[in-house]
Amino acid sequence: MLEKPSGMTRGAESIIDSMEKQQQLYRRTLFIVVLSQIFGGAGLAAGITVGALLAQDMLGTDSYAGVPVAMFTLGSAVAAFLIGRLSQRSGRRLGLAAGFFAGGIGAIGVILAAMSDSIILLMFSLLIYGSGTATNLQARYAGTDLAGPKQRATAVSIAMVSTTLGAVAGPNLVGVMGQFALTIGIPALAGPFILATAAFLLAGTVLFLFLRPDPFLVAKAIAAERNTDASPLQTESLNNKRGIAIGAMIMLLSQIVMVAIMTMTPVHMGHHGHSLRAIGFVIGIHIGAMYLPSLLTGMLVDKVGRNAMAIASGFTLLAAGLMAAFAPGDSVFLLTIALGLLGLGWNFGLISGTALIVDATHPQTRAKTQGSLDVLIALSGASGGALSGMVAAQTSYATLSIAGGVLSLLLVPVIFWAGRKNMNVVGVKG
Repeated sequence: MLEKPSGMTRGAESIIDSMEKQQQLYRRTLFIVVLSQIFGGAGLAAGITVGALLAQDMLGTDSYAGVPVAMFTLGSAVAAFLIGRLSQRSGRRLGLAAGFFAGGIGAIGVILAAMSDSIILLMFSLLIYGSGTATNLQARYAGTDLAGPKQRATAVSIAMVSTTLGAVAGPNLVGVMGQFALTIGIPALAGPFILATAAFLLAGTVLFLFLRPDPFLVAKAIAAERNTDASPLQTESLNNKRGIAIGAMIMLLSQIVMVAIMTMTPVHMGHHGHSLRAIGFVIGIHIGAMYLPSLLTGMLVDKVGRNAMAIASGFTLLAAGLMAAFAPGDSVFLLTIALGLLGLGWNFGLISGTALIVDATHPQTRAKTQGSLDVLIALSGASGGALSGMVAAQTSYATLSIAGGVLSLLLVPVIFWAGRKNMNVVGVKG
């Protein structure tokens, strides 16, 4: 028998036997997640846009420009693990709120590091700041807790697309926040982290106050009440593990390629004399492409199939890498297209991979498994971010971009391998 989760309120218990109330909670959960993700998106944009530039300014070299992204990505790995465990035990509300609050504290530390010119404080603060990034990513799972098998990718996409408003606005406010920072005696490059502080704290507050009843605790209680699995995979442990492995591989490859090329693009543009405003615009388009197409992607993943969209991810990332490599350094237009394709390819990979993970997990272990997998995703991003600066410094930005594009093609044999194994996943088509 499955154990009923602790922390269930009387109101939450009344939902277990009512499909109508479950659907009402499902819709309400999506609304709260959307609201929090708008704020969270603005918070994560700061580190992506100016993290490398801040390190370059403080260290005086390009070789370690990828380290900031690596640090907050490494921090997101640790946070993903902790958030997953806390969510499994106490629900999404406490897990996600705690992650966003930690991210806000980390952003404050980055500001203090820039003011004191302390590299050690900067690196430590970026680790904590990574909690916000991890939480923003894990929030995509909250909408799937009460979703049916054919709704899961769409539910993920609704959570992700809501990030677009804040994520696109954030980079385009880089110039404004830089000027504001200077007026109050803070270095311009630390300005976006002022926005990140407010954004992460607001996101955490929204979740803590309004994500009630907790959808994950309700989903666990429903599974315990029925004493049955939500997916056919749960009766076949081999298929379960294979589904998790394939979903993880899709997300890992997408993350490595995206982070590596994205990290060095601001530095590459800086070398060609582009302004901070132009850099913010390109990164804003990139982040928009990461999240804005999510509704369409989610529907395609649910209807066309997880495998087909994962293959599309590989070829889109290849196109992005080649265009970034061969685009003239002074062409904002072509770099914008390249970074847009980079974000779109990541979007295809993340949503298709996430849907596979949800298909392959049971509520009694789902949040813990999702957190552990997001650790691997974060670590892959940290590796991509750290190595990108070294590769670009020793070779060139073009070489880095081509290598990333070619690496993304590994998604194709991964999917073919999955097809040969005859994965029987709900909603998966070859």
